[in-house]
Amino acid sequence: MLKTQQFGYMKVCIHNGLLIAVLTRNEHCPPHVHVGANEWEARFEFSFWHNGVRLLDVLPVQNKPTVAVLENLRQTIKQPSHLRRAREIWWRNLQTVCLINQLWDTEASEVASAKNRQSSASIIKYARFDAGAYKTVLQLEGQSNFMEIRL
Repeated sequence: MLKTQQFGYMKVCIHNGLLIAVLTRNEHCPPHVHVGANEWEARFEFSFWHNGVRLLDVLPVQNKPTVAVLENLRQTIKQPSHLRRAREIWWRNLQTVCLINQLWDTEASEVASAKNRQSSASIIKYARFDAGAYKTVLQLEGQSNFMEIRL
């Protein structure tokens, strides 16, 4: 269950009576939202460089809802208006897109794994979200120009 009395939260949306929210205190990367019922709480990860959403975890595991419930929640969070709101809340409250010091592969246009580093990958030295233009701005090591990712 979302412990809204203990932690600050910002509502992204409601789905089938369940609050989907970004916690605004004691939060950490990767960007994610919380959703829960009395018996369980799930976290779904979102990104500032692509529009995918994935399930991070459900606690306690023994009370996990059905796959269909979790997939419906994931699809709800993935809706453009909800994903936009989650990003705006995350950025406004945490001031990070959780990309600094990760690798950006310019050929694949994606975050790259450090263990499979390609020659086309550069370290992300600076990253911010421009909510007004709805884009992520990156500064890659060794490059003078900023790179923009339109979401």
